[in-house]
Amino acid sequence: MSTIITNFKQLDLKGSYTYADYLLWNFKERVEIIKGKIFKMSPAPSRSHQEVSRELTYFLSRSFRNSSCYFYVAPFDVRLINFKDSTKDNQITSVVQPDLCVVCDKDKLDDRGCIGAPDLIIEILSPGNSNREMTIKFDLYEENGVKEYWIVNQSEKTILIYVLKDNKFIGLKPIIESGKLESPTFPSLKFSVKNIFKQ
Repeated sequence: MSTIITNFKQLDLKGSYTYADYLLWNFKERVEIIKGKIFKMSPAPSRSHQEVSRELTYFLSRSFRNSSCYFYVAPFDVRLINFKDSTKDNQITSVVQPDLCVVCDKDKLDDRGCIGAPDLIIEILSPGNSNREMTIKFDLYEENGVKEYWIVNQSEKTILIYVLKDNKFIGLKPIIESGKLESPTFPSLKFSVKNIFKQ
């Protein structure tokens, strides 16, 4: 039986890990695994990050309350599997915790979270995570078939929306604070952007 690792510094950051390893870790820092590589998540989100998340939660909760889709807020494990992976814990090489996500296929849900691509993922940029959300996770979500991906920039008060078409993300016109957002995948999900940037 493997030893439970309780200190992030004990890990070889150049090593390759799976979800089975992830389940054995027990330390304060939150981490994600992307294609076998471990990424330490940002420290506790800022107050402004949490306020934006709270407002988005309000609109998503209202939109999906009577639908067959399920809405989740971090921390919530999403185990992504592509055509090379199986659903066995020791073969899953990507587990992430999106800020918010929507899953419309109940068969993808279990007691540990989601296995497979959510239909919608929303990431809120924080200092230190912009590169990961806009490049590494962008590619990961595209490869795994996430139908719609939002990148929320709280400092610029903008939202970027990418929609999957022919296995590639297509970027829509950026939505600014004075604009109105309407999800291409979920038409009932719409709101004035200024309502989520109240600071």
